[in-house]
Amino acid sequence: MNAIALVTGASSGLGAEFATQLAARRHDVILTARSGDRLEALAERLRGGHGIRAHVLVQDLAEPDAARRIGDELTARGLTVDLLVNNAGFGTCGRFEEIAGERDHDQLMVNVVALVDLTHQLLPGMLERGSGAVINVASTAAFQPSPYFTVYSASKTFVLNFSLALRQEYRRRGIRVLALCPGPVETRFFDTIGTRRAAVGGDMTTPEPVIRAALRALDRDRPYVTPGLANALTAHLSPRRSRRLVTAIAERVTRKVLDPNPKHAARTTGPA
Repeated sequence: MNAIALVTGASSGLGAEFATQLAARRHDVILTARSGDRLEALAERLRGGHGIRAHVLVQDLAEPDAARRIGDELTARGLTVDLLVNNAGFGTCGRFEEIAGERDHDQLMVNVVALVDLTHQLLPGMLERGSGAVINVASTAAFQPSPYFTVYSASKTFVLNFSLALRQEYRRRGIRVLALCPGPVETRFFDTIGTRRAAVGGDMTTPEPVIRAALRALDRDRPYVTPGLANALTAHLSPRRSRRLVTAIAERVTRKVLDPNPKHAARTTGPA
């Protein structure tokens, strides 16, 4: 039987590319996001192109009981998960006081709470079977505080540290854990955040090489990966400076996200 991977945020961008490359590796996939039509279209392409099983599970991860609902549905369908890809996430940017508190709350529910809850749901089964893996999508924003991306960067710092600690706990028990920390990627993220000025800190890349690097890093059981030389330099040099200096430098880089009209810069749409 094929291994089964569950990919959150699979309707587009990095999530769709994860599903595509995993299907090419002969993984069956469970595709999860809010957008049922896009998930069904992707599932059909993967079935036809790779001859694998592709399951669709529509769920808004901002809902408090999202992970439990996913777990219940997996049990009802008799599906076990060998690889969990916590890819779903979105960001807000701009001056903190101009961003709706509800949006930042939903951001934390998707970026942090759902990620932890799904890991709680699925990791025990992996331990019982003696093998499994988790990929958590963080960001280069995880390596330093980022003014004007205050909640987003903090959420990704959580994802990185959570992943590293989890890996250390379970590396001798058959579970691999990887944090993927990409820089700017050409996805719907920038439509959601409301401005392409949010692509700070590096040149835009496409999903394909990012996911290829992530799966190669998982094969090698690496703790985290920052695809691209500039991103790797950011990750490895930032911790060697004082936090105060790193934050001051980050503010000079990220302030370009601000629009002359702050409300415009903080505008967001719903998560993918």
